[in-house]
Amino acid sequence: MTLLGIEIGGTKLQLVAGDQTGHIHERRRLAVERLAGGVGIRQQIAAVLPELIAAHRPVAVGVGFGGPVDFQTGRICCSHQIAGWHDFELGHWLRELTRLPVSVENDANVAALGEALQGAGRGFDPVFWINMGSGVGGGLVTGGRLYHGAIPGEAEFGHLRLDRTGTTVEERCSGWAVDRRIVALVKDWSAPSVLADLVRSQGKPGGEARHLAPALAVGDELARRIVAEVADDLAFALSHAVQLFHPQAVVMGGGLSLVGEPLRSAVATALPRYVMDSFQPGPQVFLPGLGEDSVPVGALALAAAEVLQG
Repeated sequence: MTLLGIEIGGTKLQLVAGDQTGHIHERRRLAVERLAGGVGIRQQIAAVLPELIAAHRPVAVGVGFGGPVDFQTGRICCSHQIAGWHDFELGHWLRELTRLPVSVENDANVAALGEALQGAGRGFDPVFWINMGSGVGGGLVTGGRLYHGAIPGEAEFGHLRLDRTGTTVEERCSGWAVDRRIVALVKDWSAPSVLADLVRSQGKPGGEARHLAPALAVGDELARRIVAEVADDLAFALSHAVQLFHPQAVVMGGGLSLVGEPLRSAVATALPRYVMDSFQPGPQVFLPGLGEDSVPVGALALAAAEVLQG
C-alpha cells in the first residue's frame, strides 16, 4: 500500500511517498519562504504532488501541519509562524487536488504518532512528544492512538506558561527563541568562546543554535550555560505533562534536538526535581529514533489509518 505524507512547518516543507511501515520511497524537501505565506506553500505543494502521484499511485494522504487543526475536517485554525492559513480548509483543498482520502493533524501530533509506532517510543505507553523547531509543540499517544482534546485543542506544550507573567515554553525554548538568546549573550560575552566566535563569523543572522553542538563538543562555557538554561525550562514545563499524563517515555524532537545528547541528558537530569515523589524517577527521555523523519513517518501512519477506517 503506497501512501503520501506531507509535513508543513515554519521553515521546511516535506512531501514523501512511502508505506505503512514508515519506509520512505521518495522524498521532496523544500524551504518555506516565510514572506510568501500560506499561498506560497500551497503553490509549492501543488507543483510537486502531481509528480509524486503519477510516479507512486498512492491510496491516501496524511498531513502534519504546524499549528492548531480541526482533525475531523482538516480545517486549519491558524499558524503561529506563517500568515495566510487562518480558517483554511486544507483537507478539502488537498482532496480536490489529489482525489484521494486525506487526513490532517497538528504536526506535533503526527510526529508523536511516528515516534510511538516506529521510533524511540516504540514499546512504551503512553508516549509524550515535544517538538522544538521554529515553534514548540506537543503530542500524546496512548494505546497506539493520538489523544485529542476539544477542537481545536491538543497537547499544546509550547503554550504552557513558565511563570505568571505569561512567558511560554515557545518564547524560551523554540529554535528561534534560542537563536535570540544566543545573540543577546554573545553580544556582551568577553571571555574566550568557540560559540561566540562561530556566531560572530557566520555572516547572515539566523540559525545560531546550530553552533551549540560543535561548541559543546569542545566544552565551551557559554554553550553549556545556554543548554543548561533551556533544559531547565523544558524540564519544568515537562513536569506538568508528567503530572497530568504520566507518560512512560518522552521523545524530544525538532531542529533544536540536533544539539543531541547534551540537551537530552540535561533535561533527563533536571526533570526529576520537578516531578512528584510518587512518580519518581519519571519517564525515560529520548531523542527521536526517526531523526528528522518523525513527521513524515507519522504522516504515512496517519494516511494508513485513513484507509483502514474507510
